[in-house]
Amino acid sequence: MSYVDYLTPDQLSRALALRDLTDPAHGEHAIQVLLDAVVAALQSEWGSTVRYVRSSPVVPVHENYDRLGYNADDVTRARRYTRYISPTVMLRSHTSAELPAALEHYAGRSDVDELIVAPGLVYRRDTVDRSHVGEPHQVDLWRIRSTGESDDGDMLVMIERLVEAVLPGAEWTVADATHPYTVAGRQIDVRHEGQWLELAECGRIHPDVLLGSGLDPVRWSGLALGMGLERALMLRKSIPDIRYLRAEDPRIASQMLSLEPWRDVSPLPASRRDISVVVAADEDEETLGDRIRTALGEDADVVESIELLSRTPHESLPHAARSRLGTRDGQVNLLLRIVLRPIDRTLTSDQANAIRNAIYLAVHEGPVMELISARPGSGFDGRARRLG
Repeated sequence: MSYVDYLTPDQLSRALALRDLTDPAHGEHAIQVLLDAVVAALQSEWGSTVRYVRSSPVVPVHENYDRLGYNADDVTRARRYTRYISPTVMLRSHTSAELPAALEHYAGRSDVDELIVAPGLVYRRDTVDRSHVGEPHQVDLWRIRSTGESDDGDMLVMIERLVEAVLPGAEWTVADATHPYTVAGRQIDVRHEGQWLELAECGRIHPDVLLGSGLDPVRWSGLALGMGLERALMLRKSIPDIRYLRAEDPRIASQMLSLEPWRDVSPLPASRRDISVVVAADEDEETLGDRIRTALGEDADVVESIELLSRTPHESLPHAARSRLGTRDGQVNLLLRIVLRPIDRTLTSDQANAIRNAIYLAVHEGPVMELISARPGSGFDGRARRLG
């Protein structure tokens, strides 16, 4: 199974070749416009200096986890969720990985009040739907001060300015949240189109993180905030599908240059395929999503969503179903609904069947194969055979 292995050279190359939509050097994008608005709002409130931090997404595991206070047995470290390159190197799972090293810059200095802005791609294993991708964009916004007096009042002001910049006039609330690198952590939720949705998380920088970067927490303090930029932009513009952020269709791409509200475009027809697969009991929608994206490669964007319709453990299946599927102890039978809807082209029935087969072969672990007919030349047949 792909998620228990280290990244192959091809997988690593494909990940590093992705365009970083936060980076002006890679071209203009509305994500940059939104981020600039947030930074300007915070800088105006505090009168602080601003420092951007951009580093390679290939980071030591120590920077991504240990220096931020994650326990050695934390579930987030598991290879099923983290994209490891080797036992000591990984693709960062959050832009917070940039901050401990960035804080070292201030050791020995005084009169500091600076906003550190660390934007970029992060790499996870996630579900396949219209709100999630495996390589989302994130920004960490950390205010570092050469005073020990940062408090919860400062944090509430930061939250207010952030929400006003992202969703002007939106109602917001906070709830307690736990992060190993913050104290008094908060989750920020905003009300959007009648629903409460998470926007960001924040807290005061943990004293141990400051100490690990050579800063005395008696003399230094600060605020740490992390936000998913796809989610923020989709809320701001009411974008219905996360794939639109990278779409090349001119009707869509032209709308990804500003914060003007989304204007609907006519969607292409969808193709639906349901599959019944046998997988290990510890599989979840995140690991399945990653296996599907890996199998389809550059063609993964034709999948609008993978919906889990039912999950039945081996021991709960009727005897006839166990025999037909060939399930064993420790396995489950999943019924998945695949919705295929490319953004810029229409799929033929044969192409949809071939994609369905490729997905089936990527996740199914039972001895009985249920493939459907797809004529040679459909575009996915060769890949499906190799996966088999």
